[in-house]
Amino acid sequence: MLLVIVLSTLGVVISAVVVSAGMVTFSAWPASAALVFGVLIAATDPIAVLAMFKEIGIRGRLRLLVESESLFNDGVAAILFALVLTWAQATDSSQLSMATVGRNLAFMTAGGILIGVTCGVAAIAIAGRTSDRLVEATLTAVAAYGSFLLAENLQSSGVLATVAAGLVMGNRGVLGEDKGRKAFSPDGRSFVIGLWEFGAFIANSLIFLLIGLRVGGMPLTEVGTRDLLLAIGLVLMGRGLTVYPVCLSFRPSGSAVPMREQHVLWWGGLRGGLALALALALPPSFPHYNQILVTAFGVVVFSVVVQGLTMPILLRKLRLYDASERGRGET
Repeated sequence: MLLVIVLSTLGVVISAVVVSAGMVTFSAWPASAALVFGVLIAATDPIAVLAMFKEIGIRGRLRLLVESESLFNDGVAAILFALVLTWAQATDSSQLSMATVGRNLAFMTAGGILIGVTCGVAAIAIAGRTSDRLVEATLTAVAAYGSFLLAENLQSSGVLATVAAGLVMGNRGVLGEDKGRKAFSPDGRSFVIGLWEFGAFIANSLIFLLIGLRVGGMPLTEVGTRDLLLAIGLVLMGRGLTVYPVCLSFRPSGSAVPMREQHVLWWGGLRGGLALALALALPPSFPHYNQILVTAFGVVVFSVVVQGLTMPILLRKLRLYDASERGRGET
């Protein structure tokens, strides 16, 4: 768990710094626009990689690490995006210093996680008293959205609260045991998993549709090929500067990650739905608004198409595919 938290937190910060510094230095973007773009594009979304893992039967620690790191990474990126956007739009930068941003980030992160865990535990306790799959599914939805609203009203991170609630309910309620029995009934477990898989699919599809409609009306020539390739290279560099040093620091511990799995974490750090959703959340009057949207869309397309489609090749080269191929078809 410590490895996941460190990797996801540093992943957002390092990637944002590398991307924003590169866009300012080599593309002459304003610092505010570059920093906002760096933060929103730092969020990973390896949904295509996870789907491929499931198809070919890769299970265990690698799959759990990729999925868990992505969830925490998204939460940290969403918080930091809101804070940085507020700072970039401030008329007087001294009113919101970076020290203030750091304090707010720590408070919102800790508060969101605490609220999410509390709501998740409460939902599990109630679910254990029923075997009705519809009630169990409703409890997961209430806990997810309720934790978000509660955290937002308490000036904490609603995104991290929902993530924490989901992790608690998924591990303790759906997969774990409570006093010798599953907190969710067998029918409830399969129904809840199917329901949220469908919900995630619909949400991702809508986000890609919305960004396509928005970008479709913009002149794509506003962002040159050089700037787009630069952004892609910076994103990959920022990811590499996160994965390898962090994994190296955990090498003497029991959380050590083999080098071949580090390569998977680096190349499998796709950008997707959250990056596009954050780009859509920008006000149209924001500096370099069109360039940010088009560049974010280009990075996500490269990530999903190139990195996603070449992942099976990488797994075969690293001899991770054949070892797990016998699990094909498992869920």
